[in-house]
Amino acid sequence: MASPEPEVFDVVIFGASGFTGKYVIREALKFLPPNASPIRTLALAGRSRDRVAAALRWAAAPGPAPDVPILVADAADPASLAALASRARVLLSCAGPFRLHGHQVARACAAAGADCLDISGEPEFMERVEADLHEEAAKNGSLVISACGFDSIPAELGFLFHSRQWAPPSAPASVVAHVSLESDKKIVGNFGTFESAVLGVANASHLQALRRTRPRPPKPNIPGPPPPKGSLIEHDKSLGLWVMKLPSADTVVVKRTLSKMTEHPEGLPGVEETPDFAERRKEFWASVKPAHFGVKIGTRSLLGVLRFLCTGVFIGILGGFSFGRSLLLKFPEFFSLGWFRKTGPTEEEVSSASFKMWFVGRGYSDAAHAASQRGSKPDKEVVTRVSGPEIGYITTPIVLVQCALVLLSQRGNLPKGGVYTPGIVFGPTDLQKRLEENGMSFDLVSSRTLPSD
Repeated sequence: MASPEPEVFDVVIFGASGFTGKYVIREALKFLPPNASPIRTLALAGRSRDRVAAALRWAAAPGPAPDVPILVADAADPASLAALASRARVLLSCAGPFRLHGHQVARACAAAGADCLDISGEPEFMERVEADLHEEAAKNGSLVISACGFDSIPAELGFLFHSRQWAPPSAPASVVAHVSLESDKKIVGNFGTFESAVLGVANASHLQALRRTRPRPPKPNIPGPPPPKGSLIEHDKSLGLWVMKLPSADTVVVKRTLSKMTEHPEGLPGVEETPDFAERRKEFWASVKPAHFGVKIGTRSLLGVLRFLCTGVFIGILGGFSFGRSLLLKFPEFFSLGWFRKTGPTEEEVSSASFKMWFVGRGYSDAAHAASQRGSKPDKEVVTRVSGPEIGYITTPIVLVQCALVLLSQRGNLPKGGVYTPGIVFGPTDLQKRLEENGMSFDLVSSRTLPSD
């Protein structure tokens, strides 16, 4: 008698025993039956069954752990990943750094036709996955979407929300996101984020080499000249923040979305799209206006932004050679001036933290007129804001699980497969509404005419 086919799960969380993974489990458990949700079946996966079981008990506390299957898989074992991907409709990849562990997971999903969402904020990893796996994923019906956490959904949806506040004939020329992390306690990041930043600096030349081998992406049509570069550190009086330029994955991801929008002005059609959604998709992308985009990180005090600067200097200098990297990774709390530690934040530090992301856009009240006047200066400013709870362990799990729910409930309205940014896939869906129902907000703060010089 033939053995029964292995069960296929709606969602599989890989890297479930990691620091972020256990918070993703806790968020996903909220949507299991008897709750009305597309997640009818859930499985957890990692290298150690015992560690995953411990993470499940932590996530379910103070109640008993539910009966959730645990699968054993290792990023270093392609056969185990192939078996895992064959049992997932949507695989949530939480095992970083992704340059070390993520490519194998995405490859297994692309081969199996499973959808894969990850929480990477690593540009080289994301662009290499697109270069290596897009054609296979498109052929096999696998959507592979990186940056489905705080990197970079708030920036992506925040930019799209901001852009749509510019009613014709106005249009933005530049939008800068100012990220402010807030807490009644000490703000502490996970060691994995710090490690990813260190490895990113160490391998920066690899990203440039990859880009030289790829076709040049199409550039969107943006009114007016590029904005001036400005100072490294500035005081934004209107926001009450000291801000510093941040080399951010958000910038890369938003630019990739705008490039894809330039290539597909009506967005990406769904594999079995309903007529209503097709109309909504076209209307949505028709209302999005591209702009130059950048990110700055800000604090209320100059001392706070200097701490960011010092951390960046340490990583930039020491990350370029082997001994320096070993020092950074051995003593993260020292070299980040307390921003990161190997044990991560306490539960109290997580629950007390929050973020605000201010999008300050400058552009033209009449974009067509500005385009005809060489050297014209922006005469309009729009400010919007995205805000929410702590970024790494509350916002990221919320965002990741809501993306999975969109995939499960609206799969026919989304592209058949391929490697894409979150904005180009989720922009026209109800993801923003879902996030607003789960603790995040998207607000129009102000719109004003800029004084002429």
